[in-house]
Amino acid sequence: MTDVLAVPAPTAAAERPARAGGVWRVLASQTSVHSGAAVATTLFPVAGAAGVVSMRLVIGAALLLAVGRPRLRGYSRRQWLLVGVFGAVLAGMNLAFYAAIARMPIGPVVTLEVLGPLTLSVVTARSRIAWLWALLALAGVALLGSGGFDQLDPLGVGYAFLAGTAWAGYIMLSARAGANFPKRDGLTLAMLVAAVLALPAGLLLAGGALLDPRVLVLGAAVAVLSSVLPYTFELTALRRLPTSTFAVLMSLGPAIAALAGFVLLGQQLHPAQIVAIGLVVAASAGVVLWRGRGPAVAA
Repeated sequence: MTDVLAVPAPTAAAERPARAGGVWRVLASQTSVHSGAAVATTLFPVAGAAGVVSMRLVIGAALLLAVGRPRLRGYSRRQWLLVGVFGAVLAGMNLAFYAAIARMPIGPVVTLEVLGPLTLSVVTARSRIAWLWALLALAGVALLGSGGFDQLDPLGVGYAFLAGTAWAGYIMLSARAGANFPKRDGLTLAMLVAAVLALPAGLLLAGGALLDPRVLVLGAAVAVLSSVLPYTFELTALRRLPTSTFAVLMSLGPAIAALAGFVLLGQQLHPAQIVAIGLVVAASAGVVLWRGRGPAVAA
């Protein structure tokens, strides 16, 4: 006998609006992150990369603490060690990324940076086909530097690779923090540690510039665009989208970064660089899609 009070399973038509809303949230997240980076570059002549990073992390940590209100007591020494390492990686990732975009256009920087998470995905996929996607990404990098990496600024390239390595570490530590702390307390506490670590460098290199009203307002905008809004958009998007779809959309980061740099800063890219960004985006999406066909890999 059929239970007339049972709630029917959602139809494909009913799921479409939710998925569409999830897609737009991921795209809004990526647009917000890279728009924040573009705004940050306008502050470099006044506050420097380290000064902007310190403001972003301090203001971002304050907002996350106010909104999330994490528990500060009752954690073990091992949990606090995890928070400390996570915060150090978070500070290093931001300092390296901002140092890179101070020397190079945002699009190429994010393209090089995304190789960190891409390498992590390839290694953990344990599949030969994943290495083909890695070769495609390497082809993109080779094309990006086809005119000579000296045109991209060698130090900027190094900072971008360093940021990518830290990003891969961030992904692993974020997963561990999520498993060891309630809600998003681990991320919030790590952001606080990162702010404490980055603030001395910011004060030393930027000094009184950090107290300039215009710098403070734009610094707050960077914190909201680069931390608060993306976190909110991504959290709600993950409730509407499968993880694989979410990851594929996140792989569009280099393309969205290049677009943000062009629209907000007038940063021009050569056709070869545009193709190179496309190859890295395709490789990132390909790794995610191929992993979705095979068995799940334990973290």
